[in-house]
This record gives sequence, C-alpha cells and structure tokens, in this order.
Amino acid sequence: MRYQKNKSSMSKVINLKRGLDIHLKGVAEKSLETAPASETYAVKPYDFPDLTPKLSVKPGEPVKTGTPLFYDKYRPEVVFTSPVSGTVKAVSRGERRRILEVVIDSDGKDEAVSFKKGDPKNLSGNEIKDILLKSGVWPFIRQRPFDLIANPEDTPKAIFISLFDTAPLAPDYAFILKDKNTLFQAGLDVLSKLTGGKPVHVGYHPEKSDASFVSGLTDVETHAFKGPHPAGNTGVQIHHIDPINKGEVVWVVNPQDILVIGRLFTEGVYNPERIVALAGSEVKSPKYYVTKIGASVKGILDGNLVGRNNRYISGNVLTGKKISREGYIGFYDSLVSVIPEGNKFELLGWALPGFGKFSFYRTFFSWLTPEKPYRLDTNLHGGRRAFVLTGQYEKVLPMDIYPMHLIKAILVDDIDMMENLGIYEVVEEDIALCEFIDVSKTEMQTILREGFRSLIKELG
Repeated sequence: MRYQKNKSSMSKVINLKRGLDIHLKGVAEKSLETAPASETYAVKPYDFPDLTPKLSVKPGEPVKTGTPLFYDKYRPEVVFTSPVSGTVKAVSRGERRRILEVVIDSDGKDEAVSFKKGDPKNLSGNEIKDILLKSGVWPFIRQRPFDLIANPEDTPKAIFISLFDTAPLAPDYAFILKDKNTLFQAGLDVLSKLTGGKPVHVGYHPEKSDASFVSGLTDVETHAFKGPHPAGNTGVQIHHIDPINKGEVVWVVNPQDILVIGRLFTEGVYNPERIVALAGSEVKSPKYYVTKIGASVKGILDGNLVGRNNRYISGNVLTGKKISREGYIGFYDSLVSVIPEGNKFELLGWALPGFGKFSFYRTFFSWLTPEKPYRLDTNLHGGRRAFVLTGQYEKVLPMDIYPMHLIKAILVDDIDMMENLGIYEVVEEDIALCEFIDVSKTEMQTILREGFRSLIKELG
C-alpha cells in the first residue's frame, strides 16, 4: 500500500495540553553561516546506546569519507564511517579500554568512497539496505522501543519523523529544511522501500512548520501536533498515532538525517553535512552554522562567548551530552547549547522572591510571566533524596503512562510491571521533563536506560 500526501488531506490537529515549555535566553537567530573548517572530527561510540564497537582502523591510517572506522560487535554489518578524509589521529579509550571516540585529522580534500547511486524507486529494498549499511548511513535509523540502532533484519510496523522540535533552544527545522524539498523527498523514498508497504508518518506543527514543504511530500501520512514540549518528540507522536505494543518495532529518523540518506542516493557518497544551531544565554551571537557531523565546536565558539565558566552541551539542555570547549558535535545533534555552570551557593535562596528564576511549582513569582526567557544555570537547587510523591510528573508527559510508578518498577527490576506500565513507549527524551521538575533530583533518564537493559537481557 502506498500513501499519497496532498493538501486536501491535511489531518486534523492533535492538540496536546500536558507538557512544559522552558524559555531560555539565546535562541538562535535565523542567520546561516559556514562554520570555520574543523581540523579534527570525531565519531563517538557513546552516541549509540549499548553499542559494543570493534575497531576497523588504527592511528596513523589514511581514511576517506565513508571509510569504516568501527563496527557493531554483535551485528558486524552495521558499520560507522569517517565523516571526512584524512588520517586517524587517535583512538581515545576509557575504563576497561572502552572506546570513547575515534578522532580524524582532516586533510581538507573531502575524498570520498563511492557507493551505488540511483532512484530509490528503481532499487529493491535489499539493494537499498546494502547501500545504507556499507556507507555507514544505517545508524541514522533508530528503533523504538529502547532507542537503539535499528536491526537490519527487522521490518518495522511504521517509520516516524517529526518535523519540529519543542525542546529548550531547539533549532527551527522549517528554516533548516528550506529549499531542500527534493533531497528530503529522496530520503523519504528510500525509507518507504524499507517498510514492506507499511506507512511513513510525518508529524508537523501547523504554525511552526512550512505548510508548502509539508503539503509537497508524497508517499507519507502527515499528522499535525500542537502543544508545549514534548509535543515535538517522536515518541509522543507515536503514542497518539500508533502506540507500540510488546513485540512491535517502530523506526524513527531525524529530519536532517533524512537529508544525509537522500544525498547518498543522489550523489553516491556519504556526505554528513549538517546545519547546527549554536544557542544559549552565554553565546554572543546565537545563529546557525553549516558544518559536518563530528566537527569540533571550537571554531564556532571562539570569540563568541560570554563569561568563562560555561557548560557546553551537544544537544538540548534536557537530554544533551556535556562536552568540552574543544569537544565534538554528536552524531544525531542539530544543536549546541551553552549555559552557565551552576556552582554558586545561595544561602536561603528558596526564601527570595526569585523574579529571575524559573519554577514549575510556582515557588517564585516568575510563574506570573510564563513567556519570559530565562538565563538558567546547571544548579540542582537541592540534594538528592528519596522519591517524593507529588503527582506532578503526569502534568508534563502527554502520554497515558505513570512515570513514577514505571521508574519504581525499574528500580525493583519488576519486568512484568515495567511492561504493564508502558516502558516500550518511552525513551529518555520523553521523561526528561519529569526529571527536570523532580524535587527528589532522581536521574530518571539513567534509570530508564537500565530498565531497557534489563528487558533486553530478559527478552534475549
């Protein structure tokens, strides 16, 4: 079955009420520049949850764009390739010699391995899968549940794509995807050949998304969503369109990753170009930069910062990974956030009016100005303690799930209870707001990942 999208079939708006928008200072202006050329690039295995990497290269070896750097020990056909040409500079390792990153010294030549190109509609599903795997583009396709790299042997019941992001300081995908209709459609054509006739769902915002871009897409089903964060999360959209049950697999792909897939089949090379938003209160001129996956952030940060004691995050402030000032852009990230470090102790800070502080619980008078952007730091504002039953978590999660009960089931390793409470439907980004408002300072995202590992071990 094929799905034809046209303007007359625009879906009704799914209006989500629960959630929380966190307005931060430093949203990226819609201005685009080419980032300074990065001398080094890195591919980091920890961007891929629970991956066991095996090296394909050694320091000093020359590589081209698309040369395999490492592969999945348990699925050797899933490889991870170099984003640029040059020389392997280093393989950084952590405890038990765990591979942390493979660093490439770029030669600036962009020499690339050639792969088969062509119209996806004229290629079989197996041919397409083979090209995606050999080029290192397959890891852009992730599966739910568990938010892992998709298993090439699976056929998903659907593929989901969200064309908007509601996280703090999130990039504007309407701006990023402007004039890229043809490339995006090429990527969609590739994905549609992998589903065995199952639908490709595209979620969009009726006001934030480009209506002409959405109406021009073919062979997809579109769904309009409105509401506070996390309305833009793919997991939330899956929950309201086609929830995941035990034994079912759904694939998800980020919008910019679809462009990489499209380029692979139109150009015949792995071209990991990415538009990244640099945003946050500590950025002098927040804007968008054209760069590549794995590039160092040093070039876009130098001379563009306020203050010295900052937190650098690849991704958003709720789910992103902390990096150094010379760190690298994550494999799936389209945002680099810079906010102040929170090392300032406040005596009786809770007793102050707090006009410049954000609080979900109306602790401060700031709740009177919900649209005001704030300069927030990384302070926890309290220590970790036992779970406090507040009944508030459900107010920021627009899904029929009880997050506190789910987290407690994971803590006691009750597999049956985890399944009954909907663990197959959520990933870390879906409960990030629950962690943000948690008065107990519980690391819910870490606990959820441990629950995934318990389930994977139990299910084999």
